[in-house]
Amino acid sequence: MLVNCVAYRRGQKLADLPIRDISEYVKQPDTFVWVALKDATPEELAEMKKEFDLHELAVEDARHGHQRPKIEEYDNSVFVVMHLLEMVNDELCLGEMNVFVGPNYVLSARNRSQQAFLGVRARAEHEPHLLQYGSGFVLYALMDAVVDRYFPIMDALETELEEIEEQIFARDENSRHADGARRNIERLYGLKQKVLLLKHAVAPLLDAVGKLHGGRVPQICDNMQEYYRDISDHLLRLNATIDTTRDTIATAIQVNLSMVTIEESEVTKRLAAWAGIFAVATAFAGIWGMNFEHMPELTWRYGYPLALGLMAAVCGILYWRFRKSGWL
Repeated sequence: MLVNCVAYRRGQKLADLPIRDISEYVKQPDTFVWVALKDATPEELAEMKKEFDLHELAVEDARHGHQRPKIEEYDNSVFVVMHLLEMVNDELCLGEMNVFVGPNYVLSARNRSQQAFLGVRARAEHEPHLLQYGSGFVLYALMDAVVDRYFPIMDALETELEEIEEQIFARDENSRHADGARRNIERLYGLKQKVLLLKHAVAPLLDAVGKLHGGRVPQICDNMQEYYRDISDHLLRLNATIDTTRDTIATAIQVNLSMVTIEESEVTKRLAAWAGIFAVATAFAGIWGMNFEHMPELTWRYGYPLALGLMAAVCGILYWRFRKSGWL
């Protein structure tokens, strides 16, 4: 679906165009055409290929979708693939943006995403001193918008991780129960999958952006190298935060399992302490329960209360010792 199609000259908007007029404007000097598509059909991509003379391999990648983030150079054009991520009902949804960039055109096609980029066009039109750099600046503006939208997602994932950590160390019975520990593990693994999805969007793009600054870069990006370096710095920061969060998640999983083991150990100690106390009483009862004739306690008047008192005293001493040692 066509979102908009606009021609620009020297940083100023010329006109909104029908698709059939694109080829006329791209031939004019100091002019470039910026087209935005959403969930483009194969027919629309074929029409754009004809108007802009796009490379067949780039069009094929855009048609099939589900590409790894990358930046590829074809003759005097650049093809960029970026992942679009958005949180919907606590689920991280994955979309894709394909950008075709030439000296006199920019074609962006986003798929499986509800994110709008009209604000990027408005921002570019309010900065004519940068828009006059042409398609190189538009590519920067689109990449910058995509990368900036990763930061709120990263913040949300970090907040979720903090909540889970608080739940792990909570002292209420629900958190310490086995079901609570299981829920924590499930949430941590769900969070790990979200972080991994973000990692797959950031890490390959970080490697690819290096082609646009420093050393030999495509001619259309030559005047914008410092801007692409800024995007690279943002991606480096994101990548470092993602790696730290992944390590923290792995640690949290181990801590949660350790807390479960500690709690089970506490229960085991309590059971062992009570078993020890009753074992002493059982031993006394077993001895005095033997039916031998020559047992002086059997015929003694105070034998029964003395036996009960002795058992209670010994059990009381054991209880006090276990209590003091923290087993009860």
